[in-house]
Amino acid sequence: MSYSTSDWQLKNLNELGYLRRGKSKHRPRNEPSLYGGNYPFIQTGDVKAANLYISEYSQTYSEAGLAQSKLWGPQTLLITIAANIAETAILKINACFPDSIVGFIADPEKADVRFVKYYIDLIKLRMQNISKGTTQDNLSVDKLLSFEFLVPPLHTQRKIAAILSAYDDLIENNNRRIKLLEGAAQDLYREWFLHFRFPGHEAVEMVDSGSDYGMIPRGWGVGLLSDIIHTQYGYTESTQTEPVGPKFLRGTDMNKTSYIDWSQVPYCPIRDKDFGKFKLSFGDILMIRMADPGKVAIVERDDIDAVFASYLVRWKIKHPRLTPYFLFYFLLSDEYQGHISGASTGTTRKSASAKIMTSKQILIPGKGLLERFDDLVMVYRRNLNSLLKKNSLLRETREILLPRLVSGELDVSEIEITGVE
Repeated sequence: MSYSTSDWQLKNLNELGYLRRGKSKHRPRNEPSLYGGNYPFIQTGDVKAANLYISEYSQTYSEAGLAQSKLWGPQTLLITIAANIAETAILKINACFPDSIVGFIADPEKADVRFVKYYIDLIKLRMQNISKGTTQDNLSVDKLLSFEFLVPPLHTQRKIAAILSAYDDLIENNNRRIKLLEGAAQDLYREWFLHFRFPGHEAVEMVDSGSDYGMIPRGWGVGLLSDIIHTQYGYTESTQTEPVGPKFLRGTDMNKTSYIDWSQVPYCPIRDKDFGKFKLSFGDILMIRMADPGKVAIVERDDIDAVFASYLVRWKIKHPRLTPYFLFYFLLSDEYQGHISGASTGTTRKSASAKIMTSKQILIPGKGLLERFDDLVMVYRRNLNSLLKKNSLLRETREILLPRLVSGELDVSEIEITGVE
């Protein structure tokens, strides 16, 4: 049963706080002197990848970059208005961002910034529809201000925000645990296969490999990736949010993490004959070849119907001793990523062909050691994927509650929440 919302009022963002576009005045935007300093530079992709809060970034500004931009403080709500429309996240750190992002600072007497963020999540589709243009979608500040928010009194906003953010806090906690598990697996790879401190290493003689690897344990080999890997480019199609076909894995689904959150992957239509050709299987490794060349992910579910996009390259192992997780962590290593970074072509939009990707040598340890490594890593990865499933359920529950709470359908007046007056 609905309760009275007679004290809720229609307000636009200017009436709830301060709203301005980010700054990135310098042209060209990719001028090297602008980057590489101490000032976090948040981009639209970073906002899209974030949950409730954002503290991670892929680039930094230098002093020169800061001089042509602006530093925003924690509790600023970031709203994307180009590329990824109406994505939102709240800053946890001081950071700069470009004019493709709008910053909103809530008036503490009028609005809870979390409530505003959740309200925008609720009307995201409307914002995206009004942003469609003939050349490039763009939301703009004027379009943002054309939306009216039905806003309850501040204490009610805080209650609603506290309920919804409890789910996001659990998701964030799980994300931290996921990072620890992923870090543990990468540490294991480095310890065994870079520092050669694998079980029983004390009794193994080091010999000259006759390659760039120099001295390696006896019994290990060196191979060229192109000789031991089969590669395949992906499928070209448009994505859809409705389940019109299989899941359609893209670069944006794997360029921020080394795992795949299938709950966030869209769908695509595909003919039966093409589905068989591009269907993903457990153990498949995917690498991005455009924009973020070298970013890699591994398929860890055998119960998912999915294909992969044309900007990706699928790797399948032909060598009898190599195992999927060993290859995966080799591709994640600084050694291999340095190879891709140096070999990629293009000044503004980097790319790497399958030929470039597989032009690197790889160490091939004994099969028994690789199988032992995979067994240990699979424990980490099973726990990691279990946490991903928990996050998916938390998001589903939050999405069910979101419209009912933000619209006033659910009465929160009698709910007592610690820290909310």
